[in-house]
Amino acid sequence: MLAGMLRRVLLFQAGMLGVFSITVTWLADLPWWAGWAFFVFFPMVVVWLWMVKITLHAYQDRSSWTGILRASVGEALWVYRFFVLRLPWASKAPHLLTATSLPEGMGVVLVHGFVCNHRIWDDLAPYLRSRGHAVLALDLEPVFGSIDGYAAAIEQAARSLCLHTGKARVALVGHSMGGLAIRAWMRAYGTDRVALAVTLGTPHQGTQVSPHARAPNGKQMIWQSAWLAELSANESPATRSLFRIAITPQDAIVFPQREQVLPGTPAHVFDGLGHVQLCSDTRVMHWVAEQLASARA
Repeated sequence: MLAGMLRRVLLFQAGMLGVFSITVTWLADLPWWAGWAFFVFFPMVVVWLWMVKITLHAYQDRSSWTGILRASVGEALWVYRFFVLRLPWASKAPHLLTATSLPEGMGVVLVHGFVCNHRIWDDLAPYLRSRGHAVLALDLEPVFGSIDGYAAAIEQAARSLCLHTGKARVALVGHSMGGLAIRAWMRAYGTDRVALAVTLGTPHQGTQVSPHARAPNGKQMIWQSAWLAELSANESPATRSLFRIAITPQDAIVFPQREQVLPGTPAHVFDGLGHVQLCSDTRVMHWVAEQLASARA
């Protein structure tokens, strides 16, 4: 389970940083609070510097330096929040969450991306529930498996939501690799149960972030991979019309950024956001809700 793996890594890093902080504080004869401040803030600074580095590497249009700064700072905060405070502590399996307002709309399947789990949706899920949608966020397992292998879990979630809501179709929202998992599910099971599919920062044409990926799903997401070409060749214009795409020009994980589109499919550009920010930014959540409101269940 991903959460257990992340906990072990996080606790190991915290232990090493704790020993280092105590040693530096003792050798430099600093007050105890200096060591504590170093322990708390040093990881944040490292994450931010790393985000600046990869954002500069991935960002093709250098005309908006304010966009780079906003994206790197915001992304660093959200990466820290997700991968330190949320994802490692997913102790329960995801389950169907009912709508918290009426009238009840269609159900929504939430599909996370690479090396994530259902807690990436901790902000969007309650937002959609408050607008009348039952939601079911998945955990895609195995973490490093083939994207095609995730189709069965999406199929089960779609069936569960249709049964719960009494509606014939569901909407799906996928972040990053999750958008490709939705496309793989549609290829395997058809589109009869699809009202709308929204993708956030999905590498529809692949990404250049890791050209030598070794995991099966990583290989499938390489820029213009054979798997992506085959997936695209099996999609009709009718299938593509079901999609709504959101991208950000400052995406440091999925790039070239503006090429992550599908022919004949609307794409909305959110400037000044990082890759994981697309899951929690208020503007994006409002846009997702608008797309769902325009779909017919």
